[in-house]
Formats: sequence, structure tokens, C-alpha cells
Amino acid sequence: MHGATHEIIFAGYTNYFVWLEHANLGKLLLRKATDGCRVRFLIGDPQSQATRDREAEEAVPLTLSTRIAVTVGELTKLRGNDGIQARYGTGHVNLSVFRFDNDMIVTPILARHVGHDAPMLHVRREQDDGMFDRFIEHVEELWTRGRDIWEETPGNGTD
Repeated sequence: MHGATHEIIFAGYTNYFVWLEHANLGKLLLRKATDGCRVRFLIGDPQSQATRDREAEEAVPLTLSTRIAVTVGELTKLRGNDGIQARYGTGHVNLSVFRFDNDMIVTPILARHVGHDAPMLHVRREQDDGMFDRFIEHVEELWTRGRDIWEETPGNGTD
């Protein structure tokens, strides 16, 4: 993440863990965006049936919708920088993709397991139309179907 200069993508259902694992992540992302790096978050829709189904399957006290709310709260602090974008998406409850320029972490979420129990794959872009590009195409498709989180978030000027 620190070495990325062009593109950072967090396409995980909650992205909750990144705020806990990286001290001052918001400041880093703001600095990256100000320097011209595009930063995008694609998170699950907390009101969707997929979220409710996954919460029932996980059956843990710290629900998906709560973890999503933490991410939305952190992202709200970063609002106003055009280089940082965030959308609710559907269709990625079982796969997380985290891109840092030409490096990517992919975590397929296994049935009856929470995200932090998922295997992690490090993928590097080495060629056109390889595995890296296929995962990015997946994320881009979900991004185009998603909706801006600010459309419904308090403090967006519509409340």
C-alpha cells in the first residue's frame, strides 16, 4: 500500500480490518489521493439480503453491517477528496480483492468462515489478460453496478 502511486482498491465486503491494522490509514489515503493515486472502496450493502444471509451464516456478535458501518464512518472522515471514492456493491460477498498498483491480495471467503479466516493469495500483474486482469475486470463490473455510499449517508447535504 505504501508503494502504490496510481491505484489502490479495497474491494472487500466490509474492509473493517484495514482501519484496525494500519495506524493513521486515513491520513495515508488522503496523502495518496492528493498525490494523484486513485483510491476506491467497494463495500457490501448493509441493507441487502446478501448481508443478512451472510450474517446468519457467520453468527458472530460483530455483524457484517456493523463492520460496514465502521468503514463508512472512517470513509466519511475522508470525504471531499475527489481521489477517494466509495460504493456499495453486490456480488462480492465471497471474494475480496485488494489492489495496490500491480500487486493484489485476493481472499476467497469460505463457507461458514469469517473473512479473517480466509486464505490469502498474492497476485502480481505480469501480463495482459492474466489472472490479475481477470480479478480487476470482476471488481470493475461490480463497481459499475454499485452505488455511491454518499447518496444515503447522513451529512451528505441531503438530510
